[in-house]
Amino acid sequence: MLGIEFVGRSKKKKEKVSNAASAAKAHVESYKANVEEKAEKATARTHEEKEIAHQRRKAKEAEGNMNLHDEKAQHAAEKLHGKHHVLGHHQHPFGAVDPVTGTTAPTFPLGGHLHGHKHH
Repeated sequence: MLGIEFVGRSKKKKEKVSNAASAAKAHVESYKANVEEKAEKATARTHEEKEIAHQRRKAKEAEGNMNLHDEKAQHAAEKLHGKHHVLGHHQHPFGAVDPVTGTTAPTFPLGGHLHGHKHH
């Protein structure tokens, strides 16, 4: 049981670090959008051009926030996916998908027992 708990804690730490990295990236994107807005406003000649610069900044910040939340969801999914695998146990597929037909073909002999396994 200790192995599963350790894996769970390490996945949680990985998710936390990944979320922090994503938040830092979103913060940098927001800062860049703010700097770009100031530069555009400095060269703008009309109130409308300044408003366009402001709306561009808001759109870039919203996009950065959307990316942040999308990445956080991906991190949570990766953590959840890891919980379904027990340390040292791997799930083996019962067949392989044929790329041409899309059907599943068995990867074991049809007429008898699996190679290397004793039949009882």
